[in-house]
Amino acid sequence: MQTRRRHTDLNQAEDTSPLGSSSLPDPQQTEIYSEGEKKERSMNRFIQLKETAPVFLAVSALCLCLGRAPNATGAIPAEIVNVIYSFAGDEDGEYADTDLETDSAGNIYGTTVLGGDFGSGTVFRLSPTTNGSVHTVLYSFTSGIDGGEPYKGVTIDREGNLYGTAVTGGSGSCEGGCGLVYKLTNSGGTWTQTVIHAFTGGDDGASPGARVTVDESGNVYGMTPTGGAYGLGTIYKIQQVANGTWIFRVIHTFTGGSDGGSGSAGRMVLHNGHLYGAATTGGTYGSGVVFELKSRGVGEWYFRTIYSFQGQPDGSFPYGALLFDHLGNIYGTTYYGGTNDIGAVYELSPGPMGEWEERVLYSFQDGTDGNSPISNLVFDKAGNLYGTTSEGGLGSGTIFELSPVRRDQWTETVVHLFQGPPDGAFPYNGMVVDRFGNFYGATVHGGDNDDGSIYKFTP
Repeated sequence: MQTRRRHTDLNQAEDTSPLGSSSLPDPQQTEIYSEGEKKERSMNRFIQLKETAPVFLAVSALCLCLGRAPNATGAIPAEIVNVIYSFAGDEDGEYADTDLETDSAGNIYGTTVLGGDFGSGTVFRLSPTTNGSVHTVLYSFTSGIDGGEPYKGVTIDREGNLYGTAVTGGSGSCEGGCGLVYKLTNSGGTWTQTVIHAFTGGDDGASPGARVTVDESGNVYGMTPTGGAYGLGTIYKIQQVANGTWIFRVIHTFTGGSDGGSGSAGRMVLHNGHLYGAATTGGTYGSGVVFELKSRGVGEWYFRTIYSFQGQPDGSFPYGALLFDHLGNIYGTTYYGGTNDIGAVYELSPGPMGEWEERVLYSFQDGTDGNSPISNLVFDKAGNLYGTTSEGGLGSGTIFELSPVRRDQWTETVVHLFQGPPDGAFPYNGMVVDRFGNFYGATVHGGDNDDGSIYKFTP
């Protein structure tokens, strides 16, 4: 498929606020919708996913002001957030509900849920140049057998191939298709898509909205929020065998009991050969869990819930990916819970007998400091934690920093209040750190055209 390029100046919207391969289906055989119909269909999908695990939220918040505002501690942060790309909608892509991935050359990869040649989403690349960034659409989805509405971005393997999921399209018994897992391969600048599994909506799962994990052997792991034997989602592994065929296996089926349910939007983490992730619902208290999966060989996997969230004042409904530190502690966010039930940041620490101890590091206070985080967390070189909130601040979300004061106390600082166009708005994902220590993230709205943006944050 031919790629398209679009240039943008790195300083175009500098913030002045305080803060086997499948070819493309024949368009004649693809059901084409007007842009309004496409957005309505996408919104219906948001509502369906929200009912099972409300990761994808319909938002209509407005920017409240454009002036400089203090952070949670009263200090006024430096101007450290720049929008480096504004999506233009239509073929360019829109609604960037995506994690970002970087490669060694400094390229940034992600997805848009809507837009592209067929209005069904894109995979894109931002490439650095001396004149700014070049935006290239690598693939446009059709909502046909190649999928549609790709959430949460892509994952790069060691050979530079991209892997991701699409919530709709493919095949199966679901309205609009049950979604799929895909691979994009680059050959001389041409990217070719291969569907490596199309979900049926049965025991294999349906509507995969989570980013996938790829191990050193090229095996692909992911979660679905629905489908499976109990209708509450699955965890799966896809392995390529010698003849090039991809073999799909369900390695855990969520029951909604102590093991949790509905998966989560965050990519599972490989740590010491084990998979770790979160499920947004279920658990002992019905507020979600953090789990561990360990291979026992010969296709058998052992699933263990390492923590069940208890709800307010503890965390509740974990959506984002997990983060490990060098000591093996886990950090994450919850959408609800905390002292004020508008979200929390937590830490899980391993004990000598395999047990895990949880503590809430920060409870969001009144919304001015942010609320409803659905992001992963990242560390800077000094050991401070950074994340985003999907709402709060001025109404369009925040970037926050947590700094350790001592072992049992962390201080929160709001380092950016998203304001809407031309700034970003509603960061539904966290950030990624490149090899130079720069942080990058995406917003689903905002930017020059209010169709979403990519921003650079320098701590």
